[in-house]
Amino acid sequence: MLVVMQQGATEAQVQKIIDRLIEDGFDVHRSTGTIHTVLGGVGGKDSFDTAVVEQMDGVKEVHRIVSPYKLVSRAFRPQGTVIRIKDVEIGGSQVVVMAGPCSVESQEQIERSADIVADAGAKVIRGGAFKPRSSPYSFQGMGEEGLQIMRAAADRRGLLVISEVMEKEQIPLLSQYSDILQIGARNMQNFNLLRALGKIRKPVLLKRGIAATVEELLLSAEYIMSGGNYDVMLCERGIRTFETYTRNTFDVSAIPVLQKLSHLPVIADPSHGTGRRDLVPPMARAAVAAGADGLLMEVHHDPDHAMSDGAQSMYPAQLNELMGQLRLIATAVGRSV
Repeated sequence: MLVVMQQGATEAQVQKIIDRLIEDGFDVHRSTGTIHTVLGGVGGKDSFDTAVVEQMDGVKEVHRIVSPYKLVSRAFRPQGTVIRIKDVEIGGSQVVVMAGPCSVESQEQIERSADIVADAGAKVIRGGAFKPRSSPYSFQGMGEEGLQIMRAAADRRGLLVISEVMEKEQIPLLSQYSDILQIGARNMQNFNLLRALGKIRKPVLLKRGIAATVEELLLSAEYIMSGGNYDVMLCERGIRTFETYTRNTFDVSAIPVLQKLSHLPVIADPSHGTGRRDLVPPMARAAVAAGADGLLMEVHHDPDHAMSDGAQSMYPAQLNELMGQLRLIATAVGRSV
């Protein structure tokens, strides 16, 4: 249920509504916009009479939410969510680019990557310190040492850091070094991990599972938000279909669909979406044209010798060329890069 307060409603009136909803068994989540305060009531009794709240002082209107996701719904925050991390805004007018290698391999590699990413104009460096690999014999990452290396390189170039968390026990460690915690496709429905992330106040990027529907992605985001962490980004990274030419099928249409259904920023990952570096630039261009709030892409100074995902990692020159193209496209759709 959504309770939209009148413009200028007093704090006492808002609190009285909150107390009444709690009394009737609702968990209450508050969203304060530029004009109206919106209260989201989750749970409660199906037989609850909305007219009771509609008649209370300061209330403009009351709506029942029929979708299974309540807090993620666009109705909860119609103006959209903007996530602010230091001087970077995700979900605002600027398309935020996050780039870097698939995994942290060495200090030299990450130092060079930070220079490549910063010089291209990206705001965030990506890199996995813990890598969930399909084969147990593949490179699994450098752990905390890798996080330390990436944090130092990012600070030197004024970049933010995004890195993947694989289990809830890793949250304190990742939170110490990363500005954004990434949930990989394999963990989209790891509900214990999602609940734990709901209890912290650190931005989370949630990737769509390889066989997940849009609704399933939104419900996974609901797990995080229901715990009180509203700084969630949704990531379209391709889904598994019968097509074998590409690693996954990059679902560009999911970007406007997610933005219609949800207020959360939408990030596109064309690297995992295609698995081929020659297809990353055209899919990145398409994602920005479709309205993506950010891009998550892989770039490596020597991708032919990368320890993971070299085939989908761009060369530095490709990233630089792509950034110039993205600025033109972003301008055409009323954004900037």
